[in-house]
Amino acid sequence: MNSVNKTRIQVLESLIKDEPNRITNLANASAWLNECLDKINWVGFYLVEDNELVLGPFQGKTACVRLTIGKGVCGTAAKEREILRVPDVHEFPGHIACDAASRSEIVVPLIKGGTLIGVLDIDSPICDRFSEDDQQFLEAFAETLVAYL
Repeated sequence: MNSVNKTRIQVLESLIKDEPNRITNLANASAWLNECLDKINWVGFYLVEDNELVLGPFQGKTACVRLTIGKGVCGTAAKEREILRVPDVHEFPGHIACDAASRSEIVVPLIKGGTLIGVLDIDSPICDRFSEDDQQFLEAFAETLVAYL
């Protein structure tokens, strides 16, 4: 990971390390990512509740409130417990369009103690916006965040 992304993770840790409230930490994490990443139009969290993904803290336009695990990009990433990087969401079977302007997406499952607690979801209006470097950074970001949730 490059030095810029290491610094970004250190800033995240400084924002959340002394705060026990999960929603507060997720809110600051989404705000921080919104500041760090260019060419995105939505960044936020969906949290597992009653076997669904329920909208949590985010930055961007209003969003879908509940997503079914196993459906769409977020639901598929949650079910598979794997990062999904989608270059063109219009080519993803079953894509759920919360914002018609979104063209690419990356979703990172949040897993704590072997339990899925939610997903980090980031959308971009640019096709193929997210790189392997972005994926590695966001995976480390999510691991750091989950350690404090």
